[in-house]
Amino acid sequence: MNKNDIAQFRKQFKVNNDLLKINEIFHVYIMKESSEIYHQESLPFDLLEDEQKELFLDNFKKVLTGQLDQKLFELKFQRDVENNSQLILHQGMLTNDTEEWKNHMLQLVEKMLKDKQYEMDVVVTFIRGEYMKPMKRNEEAEESERDTVYSHPFILCSMNKTQDPKKELLFDYVEKAFKYNIVVDPIINLKAPISGFLFPSITDHAADVNHVLYSSGKANEPDYHFIEEVLNAEEIVTAEEDKLVFEEVVKKVAGDQINTSTLSNVYEEIHRVVEENEEEDTPKLDYKDVENVLKMSGVKDVNTEKVETAFKTVIDDENYELKANNVVPKYSSKSIKIKTKVADISIGPQDLRYVRQVELNGKRCLMIEVEENAVIEGFEMIPEALFRKADEDEEEGETDHK
Repeated sequence: MNKNDIAQFRKQFKVNNDLLKINEIFHVYIMKESSEIYHQESLPFDLLEDEQKELFLDNFKKVLTGQLDQKLFELKFQRDVENNSQLILHQGMLTNDTEEWKNHMLQLVEKMLKDKQYEMDVVVTFIRGEYMKPMKRNEEAEESERDTVYSHPFILCSMNKTQDPKKELLFDYVEKAFKYNIVVDPIINLKAPISGFLFPSITDHAADVNHVLYSSGKANEPDYHFIEEVLNAEEIVTAEEDKLVFEEVVKKVAGDQINTSTLSNVYEEIHRVVEENEEEDTPKLDYKDVENVLKMSGVKDVNTEKVETAFKTVIDDENYELKANNVVPKYSSKSIKIKTKVADISIGPQDLRYVRQVELNGKRCLMIEVEENAVIEGFEMIPEALFRKADEDEEEGETDHK
């Protein structure tokens, strides 16, 4: 799934939407002390009040929210795994029997509990339903875009932690008295899912049962136990890890120090590759592509052997491919952070070429080229000329002359 597929699916999670039918919802409450199921409950989703539906729909939208390779990961199922989750999910999606569906989902819950101790009580919620995606409208055709739709059955899972209720002071209007509110029931935090997944992966108009969309609780912090032992999926590389590999490879080839103009060229070259492939799958960079990028960016003494060796040294795999989106900063925001002891500065990658580190009178300075006067706290700064004191220069000249 690309970001557009995910966004289209996520926006369907609203009450009374005819393009999304949720058949059943199934809750499983897990105790932290024993890692055992304390309670389970299943009911048709339509039986919930609209307010309840909104709570859960908002929760599911959060499961599907985040950047790819940072918080959302499209995973490929492992092959030849005993009691594999791909088969469990596929069977659960196809069955029309509620008890059979619940049993399949409980098999997944058992995997979640195996060799895992949670720090708090956890609620696992499953829904199964159908996503109707309209065909792209043909401008010459008379029928509405909703006359023909693609039907996508799916299962979506959300894991949510519980928290202790807040201790509050209440005022009773009837008795005209202040009362201490005592609540012992734990609160299920539906605002911040700690994990989840969508099966199958849906790309454009096709369902892909060989892939599952996994959601982590925090960016760049996937739960590898969940990925490998619960979903039985293959290993992943986060965007942060991809970026670190790229940075280390560049350092091996170009050295630890690089000027801002060259770095700006590197980012622009990769950004160009991303934009040219925007409608296709995420473009990837192997060692040959990285070699071309560095050469085009003005890095000196770059050759194939040097870059290939760098890949072997950093990642121990000369055939490793970096996702271009992961290694280039976002061009739509001030994504580059320059940190100094005096100040922290944020700029966009396209403006990096206007920043220089220079030596001035024996001191290291950060120089930023600007087209207009800078404004600080509402005051416009006065341009200042940089010079050495003339009298000092004259005195030095007279001393040399003597």
